[in-house]
Order: sequence, then C-alpha cells, then structure tokens
Amino acid sequence: MMNSKIFKVVYFDASHRLLHYVGKCNCLHGHRWKVEVWIEGVVNEKTKIVLDYNIIKQVIERFDHQVILNKDDPMVMCLEKFQKPIMTPGDPTSELLAQIIKNMLNNEPELKENLVKVTKIRVWESPTCYAECV
Repeated sequence: MMNSKIFKVVYFDASHRLLHYVGKCNCLHGHRWKVEVWIEGVVNEKTKIVLDYNIIKQVIERFDHQVILNKDDPMVMCLEKFQKPIMTPGDPTSELLAQIIKNMLNNEPELKENLVKVTKIRVWESPTCYAECV
C-alpha cells in the first residue's frame, strides 16, 4: 500500500453574519469564499488515486449561494419563509466553517472506506484573511 497527499481548492459564494460580533460583520454580508483542502491517504490499487477531487468539490459546493447563520440567529425564522439557511452551532466564522467542512469531508463514505483523511483545511473569507483547521 502506498500513501499519498492531495490538495484541492474550491470557491463558493455565500452570505453570513456574526450574531455576537460588534461591528460591520454583525450585518448580513457576502463573500467569495476560498477553501483549500489537504488530504492524505492510501492510493487505491485499481484506480491509482487517493480520492476523486470531485468529491471534495461536491461537499464544499453545498455552501454555494447559501445564507449561513448561527442556529440561534433570529434572522433564521425570517429567512425560512424564502429559503432554508445553512445553520451552524455558533456564529459562522471562518474558524467554525473550517471545522464544519473538515467534519463533513471526513464523514463522506468515500473517505471512510478508502482510509483517507483531511489533514488540513484553510477557509479564506477574503483575499487577506483565512482560518485554518488541522
């Protein structure tokens, strides 16, 4: 069995607000999010790949064109009349989204079945700011 590392970048557009933040980010606003994913695992003997890059893309694109809100945000009830927001267990910061995306990927059947794991996630909410989860 041979181990290898792969890397994938995925972009998505989504809005969020930080309910417990004092400042501009308390207002609903959007970003062009950039997510960098590092994965390590066993190379499949038959396909000679660690993981199909499209699996990473499909998981992260669940956030595309969504509104991401703290599950306790009163805006959730208003928005649900029009579209169901993605709800997070706390303010949807870059730090929290990095952890959520890492968990989502690690729970994908293809990763579990193939001895593959996310070793690092970097979530950029602007060209100059990112959070990293290892």
